[in-house]
Amino acid sequence: MVSTRITLCGIALDNPVMAASGTFGYGQEFAKFYDINVLGSFSFKGTTLHPREGNPTPRIAECPAGMLNAVGLQNPGVHQVIAEELPQLSNIFHKPVMANISGFSIDEYVQVAELLAPQKQVGWLEINISCPNVHGGGMAFGTDPNAAAAVTRAVRRVTDKPVLIKLSPNVTDIVAVAKACEDAGADGLTLINTLMGMRLNLKTRKPLLPFVTGGLSGPSVFPVALRMVWQVYKAVNIPLVGIGGIRSARDVLEMMLAGATAVQVGSENLINPFACPDIIQALPEVMTEYGITNLTDIIGGAH
Repeated sequence: MVSTRITLCGIALDNPVMAASGTFGYGQEFAKFYDINVLGSFSFKGTTLHPREGNPTPRIAECPAGMLNAVGLQNPGVHQVIAEELPQLSNIFHKPVMANISGFSIDEYVQVAELLAPQKQVGWLEINISCPNVHGGGMAFGTDPNAAAAVTRAVRRVTDKPVLIKLSPNVTDIVAVAKACEDAGADGLTLINTLMGMRLNLKTRKPLLPFVTGGLSGPSVFPVALRMVWQVYKAVNIPLVGIGGIRSARDVLEMMLAGATAVQVGSENLINPFACPDIIQALPEVMTEYGITNLTDIIGGAH
């Protein structure tokens, strides 16, 4: 008998598979397809202080082995999330959920964190300092160690719940940012967010996306994400959530061997709505194939 259970920042999960923010909404859409309680957990849609309509359409561009998105953090705002989304979620999901928080100033991150942290179902706060698809916030905080630390420190002061910082791959040295967040009080790190990319329309000779650039995700980014998880694991002493191109149980094991305690599945949810349950169902058999009896034992096992 194999065990898929892990513990992330003091919270036990039945398995390490989580759905990534921005690909799972607030759970309602996927609950129509399957019982989402099979998930370890999920990170809900990036939430800001005020409602956002997001970027102009089109917001998605296809590319080989992945996709570009420039959605721009479309969400109903934290007050509606608390008043409507979380009560609805409690009817269909009976585990702690990860609250993904975005902001355009340190004060906004703090305000949203203060509002979401007391909510009973919120287990972790995932602070997104790495979104490449907005102006004047997001990735601007995640590309500088001092700015990343300032956000971390400010959010850490207003909650006792675990704070995970979502890191950007669009940096020269992700280890420096990771260590700055750890030193500022982060309980864990999520990595990586999307890589900046673009596509051009040959007929119009202009960018396909009105925002010009978009975030690249999908299988093409898996080796980059794996490398960064490997690097950061060696440099910090807090748990990591690996994300980027994961689409199979073997990918989960590979990411955990590199140093991830848990993983998030992103773009694959948009291709196959059953991606997460398929991976979870396959995990025990693949673990047995590779002689793994307990997933906790393999975290960082490749080092």
